[in-house]
Amino acid sequence: MTVRGRLLENHTLVVRDGRILDLLPSADAAARYAATVAIQRPAHLLMPGMINTHTYAALSLLRGFGSPISPLEARHVGPEFVRDGVMAAVAEMLVSGITCFGDRYYFPDETARTACGQGMRAVIGLPVAETITPWADSSSAHLSAGLRIRDEFAGHPLISTVFAPHAADQVSDTTFARLVTLADELDAGIVIDLHESADEIARSIAMHGVRPIGRLWRLGLLTPALTAVHMTHATEADVELAQRTGISIGLALSSSLGASHRLPPLGSFVASGLRLGLGTGGGACRSQDIWSEMKLFARMTLSPGFGEPDHSAWDALAAATRGGAVVLGLDGSAGTLEPGKWADLCCVDLGGPATQPLSDPVTQLVFCGGRDIVSDVWVAGRQLLLDGELTGLDWARVAARANAWSARMKLESGTRA
Repeated sequence: MTVRGRLLENHTLVVRDGRILDLLPSADAAARYAATVAIQRPAHLLMPGMINTHTYAALSLLRGFGSPISPLEARHVGPEFVRDGVMAAVAEMLVSGITCFGDRYYFPDETARTACGQGMRAVIGLPVAETITPWADSSSAHLSAGLRIRDEFAGHPLISTVFAPHAADQVSDTTFARLVTLADELDAGIVIDLHESADEIARSIAMHGVRPIGRLWRLGLLTPALTAVHMTHATEADVELAQRTGISIGLALSSSLGASHRLPPLGSFVASGLRLGLGTGGGACRSQDIWSEMKLFARMTLSPGFGEPDHSAWDALAAATRGGAVVLGLDGSAGTLEPGKWADLCCVDLGGPATQPLSDPVTQLVFCGGRDIVSDVWVAGRQLLLDGELTGLDWARVAARANAWSARMKLESGTRA
């Protein structure tokens, strides 16, 4: 995934100590290296692991519940709820070929411990809020708790952290000023929902006289360290400002549609060269299906006069892999198959009915593939999925706990109704 259209056949990826050591023709690899373990996948495609840039993983426990879910969430959210929800989400992500996710939710320490306990890579958003939440009771308390978690996981091979204010119209100028200072001093990223709805923009104009992205620019937050999630209501002027300041955009296309918003101006984003990643968000479906996001991305960039199928497929696959790494600040260590990077890998079986006859592997992968063709997943060289089966996660136990939560909440909902 370093060059558009470059597909290597009959090659071997060499991994040592969790990192990619080499990528070379199989005949040369056999002559150069004596492998301790050799895995043959002759009818498969090996690619960087997919990256889900935008999740509320714990909310997988609320799957099947209609909106609004706030009362249920408020009554149950806590460390145990987060732990069990994240465990279920990690299982779903691994069987989907996802090796890394960016999460924003309460009790981020539990999310981090659960993810790394399963060998999963994660970028943990540290919530920043002015109001009382299940995790803290003020902006200063949120920041203090976040800094403790940042210190706890500093230097961890699988876990990194970013600051995560929810939305611009819910954070004061004073808190933003402190956040800018901390992010600059600590070289930390910031992720925030931006221009997700017309209401959000109207509130910003009424309160501050400018659109949310203009306010963030005025406060000094628009830097390459910032990731704006959604940007569904972006104008051409917004896109130009985003491009000029170097921010990244985390797309959650299906989530935006499910929330009755609208799709972003993706053609303008691509044409402007903005750094784009894909995420599943926290919409009504509450699914970790990056494959659907990738298909939607590809079809949106297939509009008349904009692109060709092979180009849109490569752009979509790039957004799901190396683009996600850029958005999460991991492009130096993940997202492509290059020596020195972590061996975060997804292997898919192209021999089945959905992708045969095989003439254009990448185009067919994007437009015809799905998580059912994922055969193997490795994170930092550790195999977490083998022939479609989870290797270290007791799914029966995880599913039982998830179903127990669902039954409890359904009973409460029925009683209160």
